[in-house]
Amino acid sequence: MIDIIGKKYYFLGFSAALVVLSIGALLVYGLHLGIDFTGGSILEIEFPKDVPQAARAAAIVESFNVGSVAVQETGERGMLIRFGAVAEDTHQNILGELRRDGGGEIIEKRFDSIGPTIGSELRRNAFIALSIAVAAIILYIAWAFRHVSEPVSSWKYGVVAVFALVHDIIIPTGVFAVLGKFYGVSIDALFITALLTIMGFSVHDTIVVFDRTRENLYKLKGKGNETFAHTVNQSVNETIARSVNTSVTILLALVAIALFGGESVRYFAIALIIGITFGTYSSIFVASPLLVIWESWSGKRKQ
Repeated sequence: MIDIIGKKYYFLGFSAALVVLSIGALLVYGLHLGIDFTGGSILEIEFPKDVPQAARAAAIVESFNVGSVAVQETGERGMLIRFGAVAEDTHQNILGELRRDGGGEIIEKRFDSIGPTIGSELRRNAFIALSIAVAAIILYIAWAFRHVSEPVSSWKYGVVAVFALVHDIIIPTGVFAVLGKFYGVSIDALFITALLTIMGFSVHDTIVVFDRTRENLYKLKGKGNETFAHTVNQSVNETIARSVNTSVTILLALVAIALFGGESVRYFAIALIIGITFGTYSSIFVASPLLVIWESWSGKRKQ
């Protein structure tokens, strides 16, 4: 049996360091918000014949007075071009100029244009969605564990699960702050979808461990020969293989998407890979140790 609870401060220290670094990255670099939240246009194209230089493509788009232009090369013949929000006629004119530079042929894979008002509304809705999800998770876990009151109240399971959940979404957000600063990776609606998915996976994994703890507490109720820390450690060991195996199967699929799924979903998959990896870690090495520490502190205050 692995003594996870006995080494709880080592695991929690590692997690705290990652969270601090992630928060530091967010404060220093901020998030590179995509057009979903700031408004603007994104054009993904491919040149079957002649591929112009990125600087040349940027100059062509800038000539239409569309604000700041950023060009990112994708593969050998593709480009992802970001610029201000434009009307459909301007969009077609831009394509025409790029087509002339590309030997008369161009393949348009994607075009999205969002006004700043809609972007602001999406940003607000994303925040509301995340807040409602967190509140609902606390209420659900408190209800699911309502019959567990000793030695830890049911609502504490919910609070601890949310602590682990915050850990799981702050770390990928911090990583994307770094990616945005040095590689121009933007935060879009897909990233918010990834965060909500990570939240669901993280809580599911944590509940599996907590549910086994609840079962073991019922089995040992009245016997008085096992400490709460030992029961939690036993529960984690009984579920660790299931958690890891489930995560590995999901990660294999996500790695395939990140490598072969194309530019539009690559960073969505990367966000999920980071979040699910640390979600598995937190369910084993963060949530349960925090529960034990809280129970220990509560016991000391009662004495």
